[in-house]
Amino acid sequence: MACALLALRAGLAMRRRRLRGAPHASGLLRRHLALAKPAVVLVLIGFAAGPISAVRFRGWEPFDSLHALLGGLAASLFAAAAWMGRSLERRRGGNASTHGALGLVAVLFAALAAMAGFVLLP
Repeated sequence: MACALLALRAGLAMRRRRLRGAPHASGLLRRHLALAKPAVVLVLIGFAAGPISAVRFRGWEPFDSLHALLGGLAASLFAAAAWMGRSLERRRGGNASTHGALGLVAVLFAALAAMAGFVLLP
């Protein structure tokens, strides 16, 4: 989650520069990419590992909690933001504002999923 928050911070800094009309800062873009790519991979691995852990180690039904619902939404939003970010990175179109909004909402849903997961702790 920390990696995603740092990527969000770099992305918001790029957004502020873009809205002010300031020149492009390639260092911010490199930092954003270096943080966001592993963050998305880790989120998706965690999303896949959650139901496996629930079934195998706890005997629970998979996707049978608010935590699972919120985690699924967060994972979907992270994947959508990553897909759009990939298009932006390769200059194949896309909207930076929509990408940023997806990333922000993804982080918010991930935080909600983390909070909802506290009740599931042993």
